[in-house]
Amino acid sequence: MSPNFEILKTIVESRRTQKPEAMNGKVIPRELFDQVIGLADWAPTHGRTEPWRFFVYAGDSLKDFCAIHAEMYKASTPEDSFNPATYDNILHKGDRASHLVIAAMKRGTNPKIPAIEEISSAAASIQNILLGAEASGISAMWNTGGMAHKTQLKAYLHLEEEDHILGLIYFGYTDEPAREGKRTIPLSEKIRHF
Repeated sequence: MSPNFEILKTIVESRRTQKPEAMNGKVIPRELFDQVIGLADWAPTHGRTEPWRFFVYAGDSLKDFCAIHAEMYKASTPEDSFNPATYDNILHKGDRASHLVIAAMKRGTNPKIPAIEEISSAAASIQNILLGAEASGISAMWNTGGMAHKTQLKAYLHLEEEDHILGLIYFGYTDEPAREGKRTIPLSEKIRHF
């Protein structure tokens, strides 16, 4: 096995989700963060549509967005369904994170490329970022809660109807050890050789 494969294998197998509440508030240097998020640009892309789009919040803009996100939830939730704990969770989710990235798929104009391929490409770009974060000692959580799949957030970001938000990704540092990795379905049940 090549040394590069062993390095990649270690990074892939070590990657874990770390909740933003477990982050310690330490700020990721801008240059490092830009390098990590720049890895997205090397995801596979059919027809070179490069459908990944990222909305990056840090510092005051992160706090401001969390407040907007919480109010968006409140305004769009019927009174009898409104949950104050959900509101508070959305409001304070980024309190200890360094950066928040909203990841989206911007639909290309080539009708020959199906939407699923654009979504898959954008998701692959997110995986590139998550692996880059792991390799850099940065914790991350890809989250689809809150307003991630609601039209209000899409409108706020000036995305079109055919575009998709793939989630909110919180980044930061943590003092907590990584949890042990776990898979519940044996690999042999997921791969078939012919």
